[in-house]
Amino acid sequence: MKKLIGFVIFISLFPVLAYSTANRIDTLKVLQLNLWGQGKCVSGGIKGIVDILNQTDPDIALLCEISGSDGEKFMDYLTNELKKSGKLYYGENLKQTMGILSKFKMDEVSSCFTLADKSRPNPVCKATISIGSQKLIAYSVHWDWTHYECYLPRGYSGTTWKKLPERINDADSVLRANRISFRDEGVKALLEDARKEIEKGNLIILGGDFNEPSHLDWQQNTKDMRDHNGLVVNWDCSVLLYEAGFKDVYREMYPDAVTHPGFTFPAGNKDVELNKLVWLPDRDERDRIDFIYYYPDSSLCLEKAIIVGPSLNILEGKIVENDSNDQFVEPTGIWPSDHKGVLSRFLIRIH
Repeated sequence: MKKLIGFVIFISLFPVLAYSTANRIDTLKVLQLNLWGQGKCVSGGIKGIVDILNQTDPDIALLCEISGSDGEKFMDYLTNELKKSGKLYYGENLKQTMGILSKFKMDEVSSCFTLADKSRPNPVCKATISIGSQKLIAYSVHWDWTHYECYLPRGYSGTTWKKLPERINDADSVLRANRISFRDEGVKALLEDARKEIEKGNLIILGGDFNEPSHLDWQQNTKDMRDHNGLVVNWDCSVLLYEAGFKDVYREMYPDAVTHPGFTFPAGNKDVELNKLVWLPDRDERDRIDFIYYYPDSSLCLEKAIIVGPSLNILEGKIVENDSNDQFVEPTGIWPSDHKGVLSRFLIRIH
């Protein structure tokens, strides 16, 4: 009877995967984190990156701001430091500002596409990873950080970051300004590539710093909160991904953006000077701009998602305690970033 109960519990946790003795079910942990210039903006931040990777122990890490001419060497540094803890990782960033760490050897790594505006840096690192006979495509992205126009309803420019004469109270005006960035262009190009991979039957996971909120966090239930200035804003990147069938891991686990806002920026990081973290000294600038998405598949089931980083937030120029129901993986060492990350756990059927 105990064995039967255990089997029933297992199936209830993983309903979409057909059980077969020819397959095995395993876990896949994916971490997304902006490293804030290789952690160099925080004293002890480089070690803090290694510490949080050791603490969370992801199978795949989608990293942003692997900055500078030594970006490639920095990935080597991370893999070498993790090896000292007995963890074998492969790392690649193609000399870009985003990259991928993986416990699985990467079959192929590419920049996926080039933006129409050749002066823009490529915002994507794509890896093809074999897990058994499954092919997993992992995209690490870092979209344009300029034209951060979720500041407009709060009365600040998202380009100059200066205070405006008045708040913008029209969602269409906000979106027009937001589209001057290349974020929507990047998502559309990525989706074209992802569609080809989906047609091949490959699993898809993508994550990164979007520098843009989710439309799921700016609806009727939040329009009078967090200095949204009464606006409902259907932010382009998340809308495009949802229309293409992708799912946001945090909102899949916690659909209510009121009780579980999942703020990732700016982080209330006590390991760095406050003036480096505050952009809007008299406003509520908290938002969720760091994401992991996946494309639903019968071989991939989301089990858990959690915010990684300090539970503290920045509110009106001060570090404040968390006032939500969000749960956190709190760092045991120095926190290296002005962002928080996202850690997700999937159950994966391996053929």
